[in-house]
Amino acid sequence: MSECLRVLTKDIAQWTRVDGVHATPVPRLHLIRSGAPTQEVHAVHEPAICIVLQGAKRVLLGDRVYDYGPTHYLAVSFDLPIVGQITEATLEEPYLCMRLDIEAGQLAELAARLPGDSTHEGDAPGLMLGRTTQEILDAAGRLLSLLETPEDIPVLAPLYERELLYRVLSAPGGRAVARAVLGPGPERHVARAIAWLRERYREPFEMARLSEAARMQPSALHQHFKAITRTSPLQYQKRLRLLEARRLMLFESHSAAEAGFAVGYESPSQFSREYRRAFGNPPMRDIETFEVRMSVAASL
Repeated sequence: MSECLRVLTKDIAQWTRVDGVHATPVPRLHLIRSGAPTQEVHAVHEPAICIVLQGAKRVLLGDRVYDYGPTHYLAVSFDLPIVGQITEATLEEPYLCMRLDIEAGQLAELAARLPGDSTHEGDAPGLMLGRTTQEILDAAGRLLSLLETPEDIPVLAPLYERELLYRVLSAPGGRAVARAVLGPGPERHVARAIAWLRERYREPFEMARLSEAARMQPSALHQHFKAITRTSPLQYQKRLRLLEARRLMLFESHSAAEAGFAVGYESPSQFSREYRRAFGNPPMRDIETFEVRMSVAASL
């Protein structure tokens, strides 16, 4: 373990005494800790850079599996429906991670200043792994160090965040992050389609309307959307609906029928069938199983 990695690991452990996702006074910076491996978690992951300092995690996007630990960072360039699972963690050596949410405007300005340009074929991936270089660790350490001097955050946090994003963009494969967020290729049309679906996922799916919003022909949009997100636009919308329905049942005490109707399903049987296909159990059994796991975890 490099000295920088050792110090970062110690610092994150200091600022995360309990398991969970911890917001920090540094804008867009979160620290994550887990003292044990987790069950699979279904979620929509927003654009971010995730740097694991200790332990390991697995992320599933469509048919792709991404395993990563301290030697790699994860870059998420779109709002993507993923399945995440912490695979290596113990009480003595907990899973520790820094997550910096991506601010597209700053990324655009930085990308424009990078010398030259890298050509590519096809779509930039919506999710990618990059090697965590010493330069990335050094920049991450400077950003994290601001938690010790909160009075410096308003002035120095923007500078250190900018440096960290620059190091990611400059590292091998980093250009794909900028391409995915900024375009100007098919990625930008897919980004429009994703934003449109996130705003209107309760409405009946219409490829023609989505294509018009994305400013791309339906066949081309379907092709590029699936290449980037590993799912079709229709399946993406279904996943958004099901995740929101699950949240309503878990945290707002909705019945299965109420949750299904709230997210746009008119048929309870169709909602139950698609929910089971996505999460492995019918709605209420899934919620009961989740609540049991939560109560067991709380008692440990």
